[in-house]
Amino acid sequence: MKAELITRFRDVADDESQIEMVVWHVPTPVPPSGHSYKYRLVYVVAGQRVIGFDNERGKGDHRHVGTAEWPYVFQGLDQLIDDFIEEVERWKREH
Repeated sequence: MKAELITRFRDVADDESQIEMVVWHVPTPVPPSGHSYKYRLVYVVAGQRVIGFDNERGKGDHRHVGTAEWPYVFQGLDQLIDDFIEEVERWKREH
């Protein structure tokens, strides 16, 4: 089985910000993640990533807020998207 694209979404706002979400179903987990998804969700403002959720090989599931990086506990795609949108909305309120 090859990787299967589940979603690719991009929304560009008038204020030079954009959201991009890309999710793949993969035949085997991306180590050290234990699930069968490869994902990248980003919120970019003026060309800079300010929020990001991804699961890169060797790092596993994690999130970026500004310049900080923390582990992320993956609990399914719906929760991932909810958590990402919540973090974006928090950023918008605070900045």
